[in-house]
Amino acid sequence: MDLKDTVEMMNSTDYKDRFKAEYYQVKIRHEKLHKMIVKYEAKTLEFDPCCDINTLKSQASNMSRYLYCLEVRAEIEGIEL
Repeated sequence: MDLKDTVEMMNSTDYKDRFKAEYYQVKIRHEKLHKMIVKYEAKTLEFDPCCDINTLKSQASNMSRYLYCLEVRAEIEGIEL
């Protein structure tokens, strides 16, 4: 799934669809950031990031915690992700 695949869900009138879109968007971005961090640490990243590795790791960690919160909420509300 790509970010563009979430547009229809994000524009839905059903909050469950918008919730799923939000979850998928964060998940997609987190996965891409994680891959970037791995390449950064392996020194195979094809560009020089503007910020340091610790900032990127902090961002990834916060995104991971947010995904967890969304997953718990989805379970409580019966939203299948």
